[in-house]
Amino acid sequence: MAELIELKNLLDDIDKELSDIAGSINIKSLKDELVKKETLMNDESFWNENDKANKILKEVKSLKSQINSYSSLEYKKDDISVLVEMLQEDFSQNEADSAMEELLELEKELKVFTIDTLLSGEYDSNNAILSIHPGAGGTESQDWAEMLLRMFIRFAEKRKFKIKILEQLPGDIAGIKSVTLLISGDNAYGYLKGEKGVHRLVRISPFDSNSRRHTSFASVDVEPEIKEDINLEINPSDLKIDTYRAGGAGGQHVNKTDSAVRITHLPTKIVVSCQNERSQFQNKETAMKILKGKLYKILMEEHKEKIDEIKGDYGQIAWGNQIRSYVFHPYSMVKDHRTKTETSNVQSVMDGDINIFIDAFLKM
Repeated sequence: MAELIELKNLLDDIDKELSDIAGSINIKSLKDELVKKETLMNDESFWNENDKANKILKEVKSLKSQINSYSSLEYKKDDISVLVEMLQEDFSQNEADSAMEELLELEKELKVFTIDTLLSGEYDSNNAILSIHPGAGGTESQDWAEMLLRMFIRFAEKRKFKIKILEQLPGDIAGIKSVTLLISGDNAYGYLKGEKGVHRLVRISPFDSNSRRHTSFASVDVEPEIKEDINLEINPSDLKIDTYRAGGAGGQHVNKTDSAVRITHLPTKIVVSCQNERSQFQNKETAMKILKGKLYKILMEEHKEKIDEIKGDYGQIAWGNQIRSYVFHPYSMVKDHRTKTETSNVQSVMDGDINIFIDAFLKM
């Protein structure tokens, strides 16, 4: 029967993908590593060094998560295999429909697990600090920067991530001149790190009375939030700290005290700022976290000549440097120039459905 053939083909595909994943993550090696870590935890001197112990605990949690997720997928696959074998002997349409529904759900879970296995970088599990800056073009580019802000907020909401705006400077007429936000959640940095780069928009401008087509650019920078337990020494003499009155649309805390903080790291010329916390101390603390993230990215690079890229300096935020193009007119298309992934559903992308681009980048 056609239903049985379709079930068996899909089951074979899932079985092959599970086998490929087991090989790529070396599931046996993960289990052996877990046994070693748990043996260390049982040692009476385990808590003599708190930092080392906490690191091992984090590693054990990650190992268990990967092993349990894989085992759950394998168990579900085996369960459905038994059902398909039974259907070959005694076919039932209802049972076949149920098996197909379970297989399709398993396929979705497998795709999520496959992506999660790619998030194994040292800081992929960290929160993300994301900044957006418009290119040349005034109001048109500033409006595009705000559209990107909305897109990333929608993406974060769909992922159940928490969003906190750390600093935002509104545009003169519309849009934003800059924004920095903290996106908190499991693997937030891992998912968003590929969004770093120049994003290009082509559309009929709502700000042009002649309804001409305009091209706008905005740059996105993404850093991992570096926790306080990371040992990174920053010489206070390398820092220039300025305080100023917070700007914005208004409100009880705006323009009353010099609570906003701007920190310049003199050796690298990196500048970070924060204005949305309740006090100058909190703004300084948050700005230092952002600075640590940027400096750690520099330390992670093998070649120091890439420092400009790490600082978020992409040369010109203009044609030829974009990682992705969003075309609203004369046709509808969003295309990632690194992975060649594209979709005609522009509205869905602007509503935060950017998983196809993130998944393709992680697999690349």
